[in-house]
Amino acid sequence: MKILKENAGPLTNFEVLDFFRSRGAAKDPTRVLAPVAPSEFKVYDYLAHSAASGQTRESITEFVAKCKPYKLTKSEIANIINIRPSSSVEIDPLIENLDSRLGESVEELVELVVQVFPPSSEQTSKSDE
Repeated sequence: MKILKENAGPLTNFEVLDFFRSRGAAKDPTRVLAPVAPSEFKVYDYLAHSAASGQTRESITEFVAKCKPYKLTKSEIANIINIRPSSSVEIDPLIENLDSRLGESVEELVELVVQVFPPSSEQTSKSDE
C-alpha cells in the first residue's frame, strides 16, 4: 500500500469498508486469493455487519451538505456517520457542548440522520427482538 496524502483526515467506516471491497475482500470467500491480510478481513467482517454496510457515497455527501447549518466539526460528522444515532440520547456523547451549541435543533439533527441513513433491515430485526 502506498500513502498518497499523509494525514488526509479521518476516514468513515464506509470508506474503509469500500477500500476493502475494492481490494476484493467481499469476493473471496476462501480468504486466500484477495490481497487482504487476515487482520484486515476481521475489520472487513466487523464493518460489513455495521451501519457502514448500508451507506453509500451519495448518502454521506448528502448528510454532510445537509448538516452544515449545525456547524459540526469534521470529527463530529464522522462519528455521526459511523454510529448512525437514532435518538438524542445516542447523539449526546458525540457532540461537544450539545445543548449550548444546538439547543432545540438536536431532534432535527437526529431526524436528519434517520432520514438520510435509514436503519438496515438487519438493524430493524435486531431491535424487534
